[in-house]
Amino acid sequence: MTKHLLTITELSSSDIAGIFAIASRLKKKPFSKSSVLKNKVVGLIFEKPSNRTRVSFEAGIRHLGGTSVYLGSDDIKFGVREPVKDIARTLSRYVELMVLRTFRHEDVEEFADYSTVPVINGLSDLAHPCQALTDIFTIGEKLGSVRGKTLAYVGDGNNVLYSLMYCAAKMAMHVRIAMPARYSLPRGVISDAGVAAKRSGGSITVTTDPSEAVKGADVIYTDVWVSMGQEAERKVKMAAFKGFQVNRTLVEKSGRKSPLIMHCLPAHRGEEIAEEVLESPGSIVFDEAENRLHIAKAIMVKLVGDDR
Repeated sequence: MTKHLLTITELSSSDIAGIFAIASRLKKKPFSKSSVLKNKVVGLIFEKPSNRTRVSFEAGIRHLGGTSVYLGSDDIKFGVREPVKDIARTLSRYVELMVLRTFRHEDVEEFADYSTVPVINGLSDLAHPCQALTDIFTIGEKLGSVRGKTLAYVGDGNNVLYSLMYCAAKMAMHVRIAMPARYSLPRGVISDAGVAAKRSGGSITVTTDPSEAVKGADVIYTDVWVSMGQEAERKVKMAAFKGFQVNRTLVEKSGRKSPLIMHCLPAHRGEEIAEEVLESPGSIVFDEAENRLHIAKAIMVKLVGDDR
């Protein structure tokens, strides 16, 4: 595994499996690695507000015996108060690990280039690797294995999909993506992920028809249509995504008695997902949310080199 975790593309299938194995052990014995971060400080830079990412990492750091320093949007202004490279070179002399939640992925990359300690991407405009690892880990828990299983994603071609697609592809899943053509991921990215899927025994299919995507799916996944920072596009995006809501009618078109329903949260109930689906027996949304903690801990254990 690389020194940093910036995107899923940096990870091999064995790296991913290794993180899952650690997370599984830590879920059973939460404090079994309570000395991993003993006498260590983890820096958290969050340009965006957060619920699951911040709390899962802060709780995980405590479980591993460490402490954290949180820097919010008013504390760190990349490229405004001082260059990103200067911030990285300074903070990495104070802490042993960094978690960044930023707007621009380029800032994460630059920070990692100049940091002398491991950097974890807690979310950027390009990628959300911690969420994707959590999602595939959760599917494996529920279905026993992810190999050969079909994951349908219905919604926006955003950072969550970018990471989810690559993670599923590397773990031999069949991914069907339904999104409006205007809001698709770049063709080159989909093609590249398709190569990874083919190599592992999986596949990636893209359509603009949600009904086609969910047919036979073991898992149906969605995310918000309007992400943080895109509020000005709300009216246009709401019109573009008409017909892409994950509701009872769409779920029934899967042909499955009870496919798993997933959402990375926060959910806009009544927009991308219907209330009755989010609260249905097939919904594993809050199991998925819980697993953010176990995956965060596993990533930190892996990066500090104590994954025995």
